[in-house]
Formats: sequence, C-alpha cells, structure tokens
Amino acid sequence: MIEFYFHPTPNPAKIALFLEESGLPYELKPVDTSKGEQHTPAFRSINPNGKVPAIVDTEGPGGKAATLFDSTAILLYLSEKTGKFGGAAEDRPQLLSWLMFIASGLGPFSGQAVHFQYAAPEGLDYAVNRYRREADRHYQVLNDHLKGREYLVGKDFTIADMSAWGWIDRARRVFKGDEDPLAAFPELKRWFAQIDARPAVECARAINKTHAFKSVNDDETKRALFPSNFPKTA
Repeated sequence: MIEFYFHPTPNPAKIALFLEESGLPYELKPVDTSKGEQHTPAFRSINPNGKVPAIVDTEGPGGKAATLFDSTAILLYLSEKTGKFGGAAEDRPQLLSWLMFIASGLGPFSGQAVHFQYAAPEGLDYAVNRYRREADRHYQVLNDHLKGREYLVGKDFTIADMSAWGWIDRARRVFKGDEDPLAAFPELKRWFAQIDARPAVECARAINKTHAFKSVNDDETKRALFPSNFPKTA
C-alpha cells in the first residue's frame, strides 16, 4: 500500500497521475499546507523538508516500509517498483535528463513566476519579468524538443511526461493574464492535449476534491506557506 501525502498543487499531481496510471493501491493522506500541517512533527518525520508530495510504501524493499519525498524521487522509485513508465533501457539517459530539467528548471521557475504574480507584494516587476521569461524559455525548450515526437522520451508515455504535465497543467497561472498560454508553443500544446486526454488524468484531478482544503489566503496561510518571510518564533 502506498500512503500518499498530498495537497492540490503541481508536484503532488504528478504522483496522483502515476498512481492512477499504474493501478497501485494507495491511501490518501491530505496535508493542508495553508494550515501549516506540513510543519507538524508527524509530517516532518516523513519529509524533513516540510513539502508535499511524500509517500510511505508499506511494502518497500525487503518488505519494510520505505519513506520517500520529492516528486522526481517518488516517480523514479514507483517506476522501478512497478516496472512501468520507465521507458526503454536505451532511453534511460534522456529520461533522467528530462526529469532533472523539469525538477531543476521548469518547476522552480514556474513556481516562482506564480509566487511573484499572486503572492508577493506588488511592485516587484524585475522578479515577475525574470521568472516569467525563464518559464517561457523552458516552455520553448520543451516545444522545440517535441517537434516530431509524441512523447518527451522514446516512443512511449513515461514518468517524464507525467512530471512535465504536472507543471504545464498550471500554465494559466504561470503566465497570468494570457488567454491561451500555450498558443506560442504549438508542439507543447499538442503534447499537453494528448496527455491531458488520458482517462487517468481525470481520476488524478478528482483526488483534489476528496478533501476540503483551506482556500482563504489569510495571515495564517502566508505564515504557513512562506515561513521564511516572518521572524522566527521561540
């Protein structure tokens, strides 16, 4: 059984998609990050970094429970555990490269673009421009790579596609105000439509409706999500 700790944000969405695609049995463990539940000792024992997603595989290596955090690590682990969505052996170098491209580039720059457009104080135009343009650059890299390709790596749907889907699904927030944020990236738009039409995607999205997460952006939420912006308490 996979215990899946999640919040309705891009990185947990990738894991939700894998679980639905693979058919692995799992149990949902909502973590309301707007209430600060990611900072509790119980959750920090699972992920010391206080982020979602995280999983506990109750039937890990050697029959012992295994704890994992970080969406890329989880995708790699679950792919190896099930033997699914890891691509062909000859495509492994490219699979790893694109997973790290998403983990170190597309994801962080997209996340910061969202933060500075929706959560940061107004007037930080340099930061907004910096992160939107870097997100745009990463989208262009993906768009160029997908010319003549059905999937990111090899000939089959892999965890690289799942990982990219989690962030491209939030393009409207990354490019705030754009009516069609994928219009400038036709190959990426084609790829996204294909991935988004998979039946497992609808099931993965439905997971977010299983729990009433806090939606009010009050002081508690800001302190929970961005604790480094506030003085440390004793």
